[in-house]
Amino acid sequence: MKLFELKPAKGSTTAPRRLGRGVGSGLGKTSGKGHKGAKARSGGGKRPGFEGGQMPLVRQLPKRGFNNIFAKEFATVNVSALECFDEGTVVDAAKLVEKRIIRKELDGLKVLGNGELTKKLTVKAVKFTASAKEKIEAAGGTAEVI
Repeated sequence: MKLFELKPAKGSTTAPRRLGRGVGSGLGKTSGKGHKGAKARSGGGKRPGFEGGQMPLVRQLPKRGFNNIFAKEFATVNVSALECFDEGTVVDAAKLVEKRIIRKELDGLKVLGNGELTKKLTVKAVKFTASAKEKIEAAGGTAEVI
């Protein structure tokens, strides 16, 4: 077999539609675009969300709230989730991502106080709730604010 002998498989390719090449082709005169209207014109069609001149739904509904671009988003973890670590481990956001307890570090780690902790751990985070700090220290560990 030579390079010039290669051909696509039979039926895998189709010839392009030759528009506007006479009535006999079946795609002459209006070339499959019907008669007049926005879809028949050059650059035709309507933008997404256009409702035929009726007041669009997006303009009927009131605007609400705002998006604070300065807001910090914290990755949160409960004290009960820290139970999976061995005694004496230094737990930080990177370790939690590694264990797949949180997905991303985001703007920092916040430890919440839901659940119980029995192991002595050193937890490093940006924020702690009062109950979380209390439970970590009650178990003999330390809560370090980064």
